[in-house]
Amino acid sequence: MILRFSVIPKRPYSLALTAERYTRFPEVVDRFDGRVYRRLLGVGRGGVLLSVEQAGSPAHAILEVTLEGGQADSPASREAARRVVEIALGAAADVVPFYRAHRGDAVLASPIRGFRGLRVAGLPSLWEATLTAILSQQVNLKFAYDIRRELAQAFGQRARVGRETFVAFPSPDSLAEETRESLQHFRLSRAKALAISGLARAFAEGELTEPAIAALPDEEAIEQLTKVKGVGRWTAEIALLRGLGRADIFPAGDLGVVKYLAQGLLGRHARATETDMRRFAERWKPYRSLALVYGYAELSRRRAKGPAKPYPRPRSPESPRSRAR
Repeated sequence: MILRFSVIPKRPYSLALTAERYTRFPEVVDRFDGRVYRRLLGVGRGGVLLSVEQAGSPAHAILEVTLEGGQADSPASREAARRVVEIALGAAADVVPFYRAHRGDAVLASPIRGFRGLRVAGLPSLWEATLTAILSQQVNLKFAYDIRRELAQAFGQRARVGRETFVAFPSPDSLAEETRESLQHFRLSRAKALAISGLARAFAEGELTEPAIAALPDEEAIEQLTKVKGVGRWTAEIALLRGLGRADIFPAGDLGVVKYLAQGLLGRHARATETDMRRFAERWKPYRSLALVYGYAELSRRRAKGPAKPYPRPRSPESPRSRAR
């Protein structure tokens, strides 16, 4: 069964700029070929393949959505597709107030002009975003996404559509019964394996629920997430940024912020402190998430124009509670 419908995003919107993030690391879950975004939704026994393609310029964008599978027309499929389009692909986020507020900003004016329609590229659930953030603690992000891919291939639902096989991200239930020892086979440290096992059980058993966290203000949501062993402030901030599409999250302890943004955009000669960057970012409230993404986009543009030497992939900070690599 194939179901097609259109979604009008908050304009201006650019799928190409937003979904480019999914091409930076080896991916089997979120797949983007530069034109069409695809993801297998874990709905029904066979899953449902979601495809999203943009028609029109950012100012007149329309997202053409296709669902393929036996449950394509079910309410569960429509809801799962809506979450991906609106949250993970940022189609429901309004960037116009952000543009108006900061079009004269010394740091943001150039990327606002150059990346019209860019959104925060995220993940469609708090569970997935938190697990992915744990994987990213204190390691090269390519390595983290290698492990993410392996976990998806081992525990995620599979479906063959046409000549291709697609893999869904694992559910909390699929990982809740895994032991620390079994998870360590995926090149996870002891601390990360324990954190992921505990996180999966918390979601599977209802101790932690997305609706409950989503109903809380940012600081209270961070407080609740950091009660999970292995989840520190940075991990919680990334989870809210990527998994709930929160507009005013600024993970100031990220190495990409204290080093690359501080030196590459702010002209500092040395690495900044988390306190310094958190204080500096106050000027971007209540749009600090967008400010971060547009700042990173500008850094990438400058690297592309600069000398042809590799730019180091940022390492994500460790969670204060996990001390995990």
